[in-house]
Amino acid sequence: MKKVILNGVIVLSLLMGCVLLFKSCIIQNPKPEDCAVIDVKISKISEGSSNDIVFHDDGTDFYYINRGLERGLNLDSLKTKVLNKTVTLHLAKVMGGVTSEHISQLALGDDIIFTEFEN
Repeated sequence: MKKVILNGVIVLSLLMGCVLLFKSCIIQNPKPEDCAVIDVKISKISEGSSNDIVFHDDGTDFYYINRGLERGLNLDSLKTKVLNKTVTLHLAKVMGGVTSEHISQLALGDDIIFTEFEN
């Protein structure tokens, strides 16, 4: 009987740990203080999966606006505004402060092109 209870506690603990781990990877209501801020030159802009907009730098790094095309952003106008220019990105941090490629804010100088931050 004790072994069954112990196994149940172990399974429940593992399930709760998995749920917490998964939840920590979901980006919800990011705040500026919870983001890494970087300046990057955009060399390519493309459509990603799930209507994401993907921004590539001169190297191998890329960053994305989650469902950007569904949020009213347009690839052609973004290419006109930021292609081959240096922009400032606020990148959301997840699980223990690890910086993601998820763009919470995109700015060119003082012009904020996209933001998830609530005013």
